[in-house]
Amino acid sequence: MKHIILSVLLMFCAGPLLAQGALDQHGSVAFFGIHFTDTSTEGAYFGERPDEAERIVLLEDTVTQAFKEQGFDFMDISSVSEELARTFNPSNCYGCDVRMGEKLGATYILHGQVQKVSNLILNMNLVMRDVTSGEIVRGMSVDIRSNTDDSWLRGMRYILKNNFFKS
Repeated sequence: MKHIILSVLLMFCAGPLLAQGALDQHGSVAFFGIHFTDTSTEGAYFGERPDEAERIVLLEDTVTQAFKEQGFDFMDISSVSEELARTFNPSNCYGCDVRMGEKLGATYILHGQVQKVSNLILNMNLVMRDVTSGEIVRGMSVDIRSNTDDSWLRGMRYILKNNFFKS
């Protein structure tokens, strides 16, 4: 009897987490880019590495292409570029991302982050929020091992395939 009750409770708790509503693929997306945070010892001593800056651009291009292939319209965000430049990280700005999305008239806002813990351990995430409600409609975080173009792309493709565009 305990197993039945526990199963029912788990079903009610996990159900909302597992259920993802369909995204409006004709919706407009304000993509605020992918932010890089280096908390590694290497970063503290040597600063930004050019190859990692190039990988951020590679991820941003990959995300943009994937969303466009799914039918999403990416908006010109130049009208909020000054506000975005003053924002250290749109993933952690107390709703400034939603407010910028409202100014743009976007359906969704999208932004990501890559955190370098060490040269072998990195975490990346991508979050999409509904501008009207401010609610997260998609989001996923993965840890990757290895600091190469291939490992970064593999991590982002995993996020896109298994969360954003999961059929």
